[in-house]
Amino acid sequence: MGKLSLSGLCLLALVSQPLTFHAQQQSSEPSTTVAAPAQDQHSGNQPDQVPAMPAYRHKKNKKKKPATEPPQQTTAPAGTASPAEQNKPSVDMNTSPASVEQPAAVPAPVELPNAPSRTLQGVPSTSPEPATQSQTPAAQPPVPAEQPGEPAQPATSRLHILQTRNAYSPQTVSIDDQYGSAYIPVDSWMYPALLRLYSLDYLDTAFLGMRPWTRRSVLHMLARSSEAIENSNNDEAIEIYESVKRELADEIGSDGQHRGNVYGVQSVYARAMEIAGTPLDNSFHLGNTIINDYGRPYASGFNSLAGFSTLNESGRFSLYVRGEYQHAPSSFGFTPAQAAPLFNADEISSNYPYNLSTIPLGPIAAQNPFRIVEANLSAHAFGHEFSFGKSDSWMSPAQGGAFAWSNNAENIYSFRINRVEPLHIPLLSDLLGPVRYDFYVGSLKGHSAPNDPWVHAEKFAFRPTSNFEFGFERTIIWGGKGHAPITIGSFLNGFFSFNDTAACQCKLTRNDPGARFSQFDFSWRLPYLRKWLTFYTDSEVHDDVTPISAPRRAAIRPGLYLSHFPHVPKLDLRAEAAITDASTSRSNNGRLFYWEIVQLQGYTNKGQIFGDWIGREAKGGQAWLTYHVSGNEWLQLAYRNAKTPYDFVPGGTTQNQFTANALVRLRPDVELNGWIQYERWTVPLLKPGPQSDTTATFQLTWYPKLHTK
Repeated sequence: MGKLSLSGLCLLALVSQPLTFHAQQQSSEPSTTVAAPAQDQHSGNQPDQVPAMPAYRHKKNKKKKPATEPPQQTTAPAGTASPAEQNKPSVDMNTSPASVEQPAAVPAPVELPNAPSRTLQGVPSTSPEPATQSQTPAAQPPVPAEQPGEPAQPATSRLHILQTRNAYSPQTVSIDDQYGSAYIPVDSWMYPALLRLYSLDYLDTAFLGMRPWTRRSVLHMLARSSEAIENSNNDEAIEIYESVKRELADEIGSDGQHRGNVYGVQSVYARAMEIAGTPLDNSFHLGNTIINDYGRPYASGFNSLAGFSTLNESGRFSLYVRGEYQHAPSSFGFTPAQAAPLFNADEISSNYPYNLSTIPLGPIAAQNPFRIVEANLSAHAFGHEFSFGKSDSWMSPAQGGAFAWSNNAENIYSFRINRVEPLHIPLLSDLLGPVRYDFYVGSLKGHSAPNDPWVHAEKFAFRPTSNFEFGFERTIIWGGKGHAPITIGSFLNGFFSFNDTAACQCKLTRNDPGARFSQFDFSWRLPYLRKWLTFYTDSEVHDDVTPISAPRRAAIRPGLYLSHFPHVPKLDLRAEAAITDASTSRSNNGRLFYWEIVQLQGYTNKGQIFGDWIGREAKGGQAWLTYHVSGNEWLQLAYRNAKTPYDFVPGGTTQNQFTANALVRLRPDVELNGWIQYERWTVPLLKPGPQSDTTATFQLTWYPKLHTK
């Protein structure tokens, strides 16, 4: 450490104290303690002080410094400086206390070791004018002596200024963040990184089964876990923490608290994809070669896309737009002979006058659309985001798929109310912990039987402990031309319906509550292994109150995640199974999950299932082995399997996929995502014998610097 004057030491002692979220009353007497924070006006409890943390430090570089005796102070009348204070020497921390120099000016903000771009919080951004010979230095309060054996107080990170709720303490810290914030797309690298951080026993307030998260809600999660991460020896957790915090740095104002306007181009990207062989592209019956890709078109040959995203945040409001040009070559749909058994499975006449999006017939022309992937205008109020437009949804703790909602199909236009911050409800939260909820309603596209139905979904999730989360969700598809009108009355009819439709005999009438699908999920960091293993399950039923009440009729996706291996901390393993073939009968002919007697095209948007890629009646699974090069880079090997019974699709279907993926940063703001995939499939309905296809993809993304003011 360089030379530091005694006034600088005094200033350092003051700013190194833990910061609180409330203004402290200044005292004329020197004090080494911090005043207690004011009472929380929302909860009536005394808020917990979020502990201060160092902006960054590494255990390997940490050295304990010997305590030094403060210089002797000379008593002087109040308001005047003593001769000793006027001639106070500077103390060189690298030499003996006897080595002194002439008085120095008050130092500028002190740079932290190993983090040259950061300064200690609380230090003014402009240094005071240096004292001249005609000026008399002001009296300085005595510097408290550092007690032997006590560690020095760490510097406070800007991230700590963000207020969060201590969800698992009787005392709470109310969220006082009134800034609007855009959603992070579910295909962002941040979600795999943050899910890994959670499974390393951090990020205790994250709701895994309710995504997307907003940019500021992620900052609140990090703030709650920042001290534990910074004080740990876990380099993997620190790398993830630093990578995500750098990505969201524009959300933190220069004072660490008041964010200004954030705007600009957030990303520019281009993808080139070559497919050799014939891929599968019919999730409602046969399966997909490319999954969880927003329903983007693809076919054998050269496919490409080029897109951009923009972010605008001001006060309570935010606007996020993501659009792209997409190209796919021409391809071939089903022949009449191939389509006939699929029409029969869906209970649709083969003479249906429309070309169905779920059973495309004949040649398909090359596609070159410009598509809005996401476009969301949002306003923040009381911990909620009220929004309208296209936004992502992923309602599951699983990584490979989500029964309720995923990004396997194109997003819908919807009105949405999302509680993005954990909510403490008196009495209820004392038992079930903090709660989050989400609701949205919008129209489905690509439906002809009936035409133009609507859909609404609502979910509640709870965290009774920091290691356990569970949630309930319900999706209802209702209405459509020729069946039931889309009105507030028909919406409320389904929203408040919980009885069996067979009892009311109303399914084919205007009083139909709709096609109802109920979901339940949970995630659990296992006892004694919570830093290693996370077990989770997603499940769904059709026309039952909840999968818990009808487990034999439920689709299920269990998963297990090993966050790191012994002696290989950068390596993790995740495995998931997926089953929609219920055990109540030998076969349901594809007429149980994602299909309904009125909504014949079921759980689809523009022809693709917007839930789990596994489909209507199938068994399969996925596995990923990932080596994390850094917090936002990895190398990955993946395997996927799916099998559909022959009495749903004649001859059945079988898919086996092997994928190698690399996500690397060429520069801090340039990302390269490349993967090669080999697939072997058997679908006798399409082609006799085993078939194969190979997909090679490269995507380059540039993340420009956002503007702030």
